[in-house]
Amino acid sequence: MTDGSGLVALVDDDADLLHATTQLLELAGFTVVALDAAEAALAVVDRNFEGVVVSDIRMPGMNGLQLFDRIKAIDSDIPVILVTGHGDVDLAVAALKDGVYDFIPKPYAGDRLVEALKRASEKRRLVMENRRLREAAAQAADGLPLIGEALAIRRLRETLRQIADMDVDVLVEGETGTGKEVVADLLHRWGRRRAKPFVALNCGALPETVIESELFGHEAGAFTGAQRRRIGRIEHSSGGTLFLDEIESMPPALQVKLLRVLETRSVTPLGSNETRRVDLRVVAATKVDLGRQDQRGDFREDLYFRLNVVTLRIPPLRERRGDIPMLFGHFLGKAAERFGRPVAKVNAAVSDHLQSHAWPGNVRELAHFADRVALGLGPEDEVRAVSAHSPEPAATLPERVGHYEAQLIRDALREHGGDVRGAIDALGVPRKTFYDKLKRYGIAASEFRNGGDPDTQPFRGQI
Repeated sequence: MTDGSGLVALVDDDADLLHATTQLLELAGFTVVALDAAEAALAVVDRNFEGVVVSDIRMPGMNGLQLFDRIKAIDSDIPVILVTGHGDVDLAVAALKDGVYDFIPKPYAGDRLVEALKRASEKRRLVMENRRLREAAAQAADGLPLIGEALAIRRLRETLRQIADMDVDVLVEGETGTGKEVVADLLHRWGRRRAKPFVALNCGALPETVIESELFGHEAGAFTGAQRRRIGRIEHSSGGTLFLDEIESMPPALQVKLLRVLETRSVTPLGSNETRRVDLRVVAATKVDLGRQDQRGDFREDLYFRLNVVTLRIPPLRERRGDIPMLFGHFLGKAAERFGRPVAKVNAAVSDHLQSHAWPGNVRELAHFADRVALGLGPEDEVRAVSAHSPEPAATLPERVGHYEAQLIRDALREHGGDVRGAIDALGVPRKTFYDKLKRYGIAASEFRNGGDPDTQPFRGQI
C-alpha cells in the first residue's frame, strides 16, 4: 500500500469500525479526526477545512446524506465520500449526481478507500491552493503586495497594521528591490492619513541644487528661475505621509534642515521668513544600515536617531526563498493580464533559474523576470525563451508552484545535509508548515544526509 497524505474527518457510529479504519488510514499516512456522530463533524468542518470527509450513511440522529447536505452548504468543494451498506447503494448513486465525491459499498478493501482518499485529497489541495493564489492576487490588487508566508514577512504585515495609525516616524531598511516604497504606501493607506497625500521623493535622484526647493518649497523670486511660488513636498504632505527614499543620499547641509523640521514640525520655504506648521509623518527608506558607522558615511547620527523611532527591516528574497513560487506565480499572472496573453507555460529552464538564481535585485528583479517569461523572452545565458516544444512539467499554476516549492525544499535540505532545522531557517517557514510540505511532496529529509542526492530519482511527491 502506497503512502497517502492529507486530513480526513472520519464519521461512523460503530466504535470498532471507526477505530479499525482510523488505524488503516493513519498507516497509509493520513491525519485522521475520528468522530462518532455527524453532528460532531460539523464542529470541525468549515470553509477552511483542508481535508476530506468520510461518513457512513446510516447513523442515529443526522445520517450521512444529511451531513453531506450541510457540508455542501458550507463549502461545495469539500470532497465527501459515503460508506454504504448494500441497501443504500441506490441512495449513494443519487448522491453522486448531487455532488458526493465517491461512495464505497461495504464490505470494502482498505486499498479502495485509501485510493479514493488520495484522489479526493489531491482535489481538495488544488482547490485550496488556487484559493490562496486568488486571495494573494486580490490582496495585491487591493493594496497588499507584500505576498509571502515567510515568518519575517508575516510579522512585517502585522507590524504595519499595528503602527499604521500611530503618528510616529518610521525608518525602513532593505536592499534594492525589496519593496521599501510598498511598505511606506501601505503604512499610509492602512492608517487614518490615507485621505491626505502620499508624497514621495527620492533623495538620490535629484541634484543638490534642486532637492532643497523640492522639499521646502520657495517663494517667487527666491532664486534665478523661481518665477512662481511653489509648495514644497514637506508642506504638501501635511496631514498625509512624506516618503523619503534613499535618505542616506541626502546632502549633509539638507540633513540639518530636515532635522529641524522633524523637531519643530514646521517648515520655512526658500525666500520666506514665514514658518508654517505641518502635520507631518515621515517614512524614510535606506538600503544601508544607518546604525553602523562604517555604512552611515556622512549621514548625521542625530538625524538617524530622530528618524529611528520605529525601524522596519524588509528581508531580501534570498532569505525567504520559500516565497519565490507564490511571488512568481502572482507576477506571471499579472504580466499575462497586462500583455493580453495567456499565462505562459513554464519550462525546465525557467524552473531551474527560479531555484538557483541569487536574485540580487530581489522582488523587483523577480517581477521583471516574470515579464520576460510572459513574453517568451530572456537572455540566453539566463533562461531560454518559453517554447511550444519545451517540456511542460505541469499544466496549471498551482502545479507549477508545487514543482518550484518542492525543488526549493530539496535544495535547502541538500545544502544543509538533510538537517531539518537548518532547512527551516533557510526557507523561513514555520516548522509545522515545513513538515506538511515534506509529506505533500513525498520528500524524506533522511535521504539528503551523508551526501545523498534523491534528485537522481524520479519525482514521487504530490503536486
